Amino acid sequence: MAKRGDALELAVLGLLHESPMHGYELRKQVTALLGWGRVLSYGSLYPCLKQMVRDGLIAEDLAVTEAVRSSRRGKIVYKLTAEGKERFAALVSAAGPSAWEDDSFGVHFAFFSATSAETRIRILEGRRSRLEERLDRVRTSLARSRARLDRYTLELQRHGLDSVEREVRWLSELIASERVSQAAGRRTTDSAGITTTNADQTPSAETNRE
Repeated sequence: MAKRGDALELAVLGLLHESPMHGYELRKQVTALLGWGRVLSYGSLYPCLKQMVRDGLIAEDLAVTEAVRSSRRGKIVYKLTAEGKERFAALVSAAGPSAWEDDSFGVHFAFFSATSAETRIRILEGRRSRLEERLDRVRTSLARSRARLDRYTLELQRHGLDSVEREVRWLSELIASERVSQAAGRRTTDSAGITTTNADQTPSAETNRE
């Protein structure tokens, strides 16, 4: 199972990969990545940032920080280091079960543009498989307990079931789209590899006369 700290680290690295940010802006952006109803506290973010600084993954952007401090209340601006870029590349390309979990899938999805088509498809298929397993469990549980549930609890169960079914359909559409794009890319690559022209294949008139 994915740890929430892993998703937070990936979110911070991915955002700083795009541009340097101070802690307040990072908190807003990470909260948006984590999804509705999940607010990232400073008590979670700043220990993570300090640890990442100690690990050499991020560093204080001194030039930007000094400019900010001279104009308004001091804020530390963070930037990605070379080690941080390598760590981001490793995390974002990881397509195992940890990338399919509720806590981390949305963060991985947000940085899909930095991954290969193969990685995207593996993560999408893994997420769909995980949700299909969840659907089977919920349907089985609902069938067994339907008679004992009041109508409000039953509606809540149905609402959850509908939400998961919608996400499964959405994932299936994304997977199909990725496969079409992947196939088109392969055809383009294959076409680009054909360099022989008709002029190369057809003997010249001068050669025929000989």
